[in-house]
Order: sequence, then C-alpha cells, then structure tokens
Amino acid sequence: MLRPLFILPFLLLLPACGQTVLGGSPDVSIVSSEGLPEPTRLDLMSSNRPYLIGPFDKLKIDVFGIEDLSKEVQIDASGRLSFPLIGVMEAAGLTPGELSDELEKLLQGRYVRDPQVTVNLEETVSQVITVDGQVTKPGLYPVIGRMTLMRAVATAGGTAEFAKLKDVVIFRSVDGKQLAGLYNLKAIRKGAYSDPEVFANDVIVVGDSQARRLFRALIQASPLITTPLIILFRN
Repeated sequence: MLRPLFILPFLLLLPACGQTVLGGSPDVSIVSSEGLPEPTRLDLMSSNRPYLIGPFDKLKIDVFGIEDLSKEVQIDASGRLSFPLIGVMEAAGLTPGELSDELEKLLQGRYVRDPQVTVNLEETVSQVITVDGQVTKPGLYPVIGRMTLMRAVATAGGTAEFAKLKDVVIFRSVDGKQLAGLYNLKAIRKGAYSDPEVFANDVIVVGDSQARRLFRALIQASPLITTPLIILFRN
C-alpha cells in the first residue's frame, strides 16, 4: 500500500491550480513506499501488442510435407536461429507470423517449390525489461528468474563512462497507474538501501537522460541515500 511521502518539504512545488509540476511535467503526485510496488498479474499480462520473438525463446517450426525441416529450435542470446538449408538468420524482433513469411521466402524456389511454414511458440520469454540511457548496450532483455536493478544494468553491459549513478529511473505500471522511481545506484552498491527487484515491462533509464527532468525539482530536497523517490502520474 502506498503511503504519503513526507510532504512538507515539497509543498512549495504545488502550483495554484492544485497540480504537482515536476520539471515541467504536470499532473503527477508524490507517493512513497520502500520502493516501487510490485506489478499485479494483470499488469504483467495486459499488453495487447503482438508477441515479438526474443533471445532464448523456443519455437516449433513446421514445414508442411517436409518432416526433415520440421523441428524445434531455440533462439540464441543474440536473437538468431539456425535452420537447415538457410543457415543462421535474425529472428529477434519478428512476430511468429513474420518469421513464417521470412522462412517461406528463403526456402522458396531454391529448395522448396511452394513452402508452407508455421511457427509456434513452445516456450516463451515474453517478459522483458527495457534498459536505456547511459549503459553499454541499451535494449530489451528477458526477465529470467528474479532480476534486480543492479543485475539488469549488468545485463545491459554495465553503466557507461559518464553515467550519473544517482539518477536511475524505473518506470512501471501498477493497477493501471503509471509510476516512476528514482534510485541511487551508487548508494545501492554501498548498501545504503536494498537492490530493488525489477519486473517484466519495467523501463529502466540510467543517468543523463530526459527522464531525470521529472525529478529535477525534488532532487535537491532528497539525498536519495536512505530511500528511493517515487512519483505517480495521474490521468
């Protein structure tokens, strides 16, 4: 349950219209917990976007009438798959239907007169996080097992040379509400507070980014050493 933050130091940030304005972004309010609340099951499953194939997904590929070409494959860590007659090809970022079409194009003419390819997801890693900003390898990464903020940043190759470790933002949807949490990665490394868990659909932005503007008015009032700073976007 979200509890009111220590509001007194921030009352001067409230404009006459009654909305909280942080760094030019209106209609957000300050809330507090020991960190961002965990998303609900509905939050994790609410995406209506088509599934995009990603690293470590297991696929069942059937080529109608050709048993030797019907097999299970696993996407490697770089998002590629190896398929007979075709070799190695990029699969990450495609939907199963798009991959079916691509396989048909590559097989047609040279190897199979009229290929009919079906791709089904056997084991999916549909739950991914986005790591952006000042990291070595920004991108989408699968959430495998329990993942924390530090582990997510490490998965993205670690922080870049000029990353601002005290300005790490996690965006999350919980019960249909948009939340953002500002964390101090340097303080976490020192053990000042615990390394927060991250979940599927989280967006993590590390240092020196436009996301920091949301918190600019509050950073001076909060050292971000003993607790993260959490805000709520009101619709």
